[in-house]
Amino acid sequence: MPLVDKLLGRPLASSEAKSERIGPAAGVPTFGLDALSSAAYGPEAALTILLPLGALGLGYIMPITAAIVVLLAIVYFSYRQTIAAYPGGGGSYTVAHENLGDYAGLLAAAALATDYVLNVAVGISAGVGALISAAPALQPHTLGLCLGILALLTVVNLRGVREAGLVFMAPTYLFVASLVSIIGWGVWLTLASGGRLHPAVAPPAMKPVAEAASIWIVLRAFASGCTAMTGVEAVSNGVQAFREPVVDNARRTLTIIIAILIVLLLGIAWLVQVYHIGATQPGSAQYQSILSQLIGAVAGRGAVYWIAISSILMVLCLSANTSFADFPRLCRAVAENSFLPHSFANRGRRLVYTEGIWVLAVLSGVIITAFGGVTDRLIPLFAVGAFLAFTMSQAGMVAHWRKQRERRHIGSMFINGLGALATAATVVVVILAKFVEGAWMVVLLVPALMAVMFAVRRHYDRDAVQTQGPQCISTKGLKPPLVVVPVENWTKVSEKALRFALTLSRDVIALHIECGEQTKSLRQEWPACVEQPAEKAGLGAPKLVVLKSPFRFVIQPIVDHVLKLEHEHADRTIAVVLPELIERRWYEYFLHNQRGKLLAALLLLQGDRRIVIVNVPWYLT
Repeated sequence: MPLVDKLLGRPLASSEAKSERIGPAAGVPTFGLDALSSAAYGPEAALTILLPLGALGLGYIMPITAAIVVLLAIVYFSYRQTIAAYPGGGGSYTVAHENLGDYAGLLAAAALATDYVLNVAVGISAGVGALISAAPALQPHTLGLCLGILALLTVVNLRGVREAGLVFMAPTYLFVASLVSIIGWGVWLTLASGGRLHPAVAPPAMKPVAEAASIWIVLRAFASGCTAMTGVEAVSNGVQAFREPVVDNARRTLTIIIAILIVLLLGIAWLVQVYHIGATQPGSAQYQSILSQLIGAVAGRGAVYWIAISSILMVLCLSANTSFADFPRLCRAVAENSFLPHSFANRGRRLVYTEGIWVLAVLSGVIITAFGGVTDRLIPLFAVGAFLAFTMSQAGMVAHWRKQRERRHIGSMFINGLGALATAATVVVVILAKFVEGAWMVVLLVPALMAVMFAVRRHYDRDAVQTQGPQCISTKGLKPPLVVVPVENWTKVSEKALRFALTLSRDVIALHIECGEQTKSLRQEWPACVEQPAEKAGLGAPKLVVLKSPFRFVIQPIVDHVLKLEHEHADRTIAVVLPELIERRWYEYFLHNQRGKLLAALLLLQGDRRIVIVNVPWYLT
């Protein structure tokens, strides 16, 4: 079995697409990891902003979480409507593009693409942060661990949607079971203690109050906590990944994801208040994640702690899988409308959009490297794209229901309208609260991505105008081409190229760069080996032209001569036949020069559009 098959699995036929579809059990880890894992860093992001308030900051975490849960519920009901209305896949781009036009669609696409890339970076760095909080000795290796996990996720997702879902199923459900059990245990201990709660492992003492509470700091904490809502739209974007009935299975999956997330968010918020657990400074030697403190306080540092921490680490790292499942689908949808290269719409060997996976991996790797793999540095960039995409999707759904013009859709319109207003208000809050801390990058990046997408579309439109087919083939002015064959010396390779050239035209010119004894030998062999056999066959003798090159240049003299022939024969096509060695092993190509490729590129760039390049391969055994 070839190495690529061992690594990525055997190629899948198009007819096997149905067998690759998934149900809710695999749908939760495939499309819900982003949302579920955000319970690990969303509350922590909010508490990090509240650090200057000391213990007083804990009093704000429950109201902030309640506001996030209300917003989450609104978005949930909105996306249930979207899934039913777009069973073929109702991502933000599709909904906004179909109902609000190109600009709105590309705004949603750019925002969502930014969110997906950042989700990979944040999820992996948060997972490594959880590991480091449990094993501080690994802190110097933060970046290497992040990039290693990114490489692993890329390979797993290249194996296909179904395999990725099955691989991630065990850690996902272990994570859910661990956290729900810890929360339930913590709630029971709290109620049973009668107000005299003693943590198994005391959390670090909270710093004294350094800043007075204000609306501004609460808004900033809310904006950071909203990262817990990223990934909610993933199910609506990947409806076609579910087996029949697709709408029911997609809705059921979304319901499970949102229900679990609400339980986790409210449970964590309540217990951090009860156990007086605050955030520690990210990136410092004393850093310990909120969940690490919480699990230690409830269950101690025994086997339960390490099982829970391991599940959190795995799920945080694997949360990027949501982006790997949806980013390629987003690129495919945009590419089908010619706003991205059409190759993004091609399915790879495992029925996934391979090019989108590679692009996501590279972009995420660049961001992780630039920010050193520290979650807190990435959080300010997060959530702007997600909520902007939410807003465009819900606004698009309002327009969709208006087009239906049926009274039974008024309720759906109200739900989506409420969702659009709520998420739009959140976008404003997040941008204002996080602008100076890094959100300005996203605010600039989204329009830049839109400009690139419009440029791609203009390119395709221009190509379509210039290449649109004529009504019928034109036979006017057809002549055999003037054929040019670069010849280094007389070998089987040059003989094969000349044989092919003689099938194209009777006017064949062999170009040779003067080179001492090699040239002398070629001149001696040419009459007997080429001219006489060709004339005897009635094909016309190929003409040998020796070009002088006092400075030992090889390519430029050939280019200049071919361009001169093109100018002199304005009514004919110039066919340049290039002999090419085909090696058995890839590394053997480094043992030969690649002048043919450079020559072809220069001729096509500098010529007057009448030069044709023909490669004649010689296969080495």
